[in-house]
Amino acid sequence: MSVRLFLRDTSTVFSREFVPVLREPLGLLFTMGQPLLFLFLFGPLLAGTQSFEGQGSPWQWFVPGILIMMCLSGPMMAGYSLLVELIGGSMERMLVTPLNRTAMLVGRTMKEFVILLAQAALIIALAVPLGFRPHLPGVLTGLAILVVFGIGLGSLSFVLAIASSPSGNLFYGVTQLVLFPLMLLSGVLLPMDFGPAWLQAAATLNPVTHIVEAERALFSGRFADLSVLYGMLWACVVAAVGLAMGTRAMRRGI
Repeated sequence: MSVRLFLRDTSTVFSREFVPVLREPLGLLFTMGQPLLFLFLFGPLLAGTQSFEGQGSPWQWFVPGILIMMCLSGPMMAGYSLLVELIGGSMERMLVTPLNRTAMLVGRTMKEFVILLAQAALIIALAVPLGFRPHLPGVLTGLAILVVFGIGLGSLSFVLAIASSPSGNLFYGVTQLVLFPLMLLSGVLLPMDFGPAWLQAAATLNPVTHIVEAERALFSGRFADLSVLYGMLWACVVAAVGLAMGTRAMRRGI
């Protein structure tokens, strides 16, 4: 298939997935319920504390963690829509069309990419009046890493949805089993230095921890920090594995 046809199929799938989002913009705010609650109800509790890791205002430390939390609770659950289509049978109608199956994955992933960027921009804008002072080049670089990571999580979520069809029990069980440990062990809410040694050791094995640390360094303008390199590498690894597995799952059939 030519590149032109692939791009056309990708655009078709993207439009199919994204148009319903535009028709129901309140749904985006609903999916951001948890990050917004933490931003406005948990964040002020940190405002009166000492700075974390020498980053000045606690908001400089906390806002990147909120973005990672949003990434985990958003793209990781992206496969739910695919699972609904698989159970309802609408996905089978798409599979008999001439659409390229890889384009089906890429189009869906692009939709998650756009939503993630829009939500991240909103969180940052709301955090500025609270005391967050973004470093623009660092924020843009951090958002790029966040999108790469989100694309990988979204692709893995689609793979899990395909493997869970038709009951869906596997999808719900795995996402809930994986989501909260990844979140809690990444230090998005409190520094892992506050925990015991065994918890800190477990956190170092969590890829999300390194991405969180990279985001915090970038949002504070510390481009030379070694954590930035580790975060980039882990985000690229997650994206590469997710896209490879997702493309294979789509091509093999559902």
